[in-house]
Amino acid sequence: MATGGNAIRGTRVGAGPMGEQDRGFHADRVSISYWDALGNETVRHFAAGIAEEEIPETIDSPHSGLPAGRDRANPPALSRNEPYKTHLAYVKERRTDEEAETLLGDALQQLRERRGQPS
Repeated sequence: MATGGNAIRGTRVGAGPMGEQDRGFHADRVSISYWDALGNETVRHFAAGIAEEEIPETIDSPHSGLPAGRDRANPPALSRNEPYKTHLAYVKERRTDEEAETLLGDALQQLRERRGQPS
């Protein structure tokens, strides 16, 4: 049995020679580590020329979903989630009971006038 004839056997389609000379040069970058409250480290890479104020102080950790900060000794605490509020709950925050009674009375009066009913 003769060997040869299939030069690409065992290689990926589109694979080529490896190395910077063939793929181009990598841009300079900085690596920033973030830690969550469980001690998980996440490394993010940013362009070397980026301004310090554009690098975020906190990110969401992909490991735990918790907020992660740049200070390993003091990771950010989980922010307290407020329970879901209904539309009525938001309205009650903006209106007093007296205002609500006045608005309801006005709405009922307009409805009765449209239907032709006396008040």
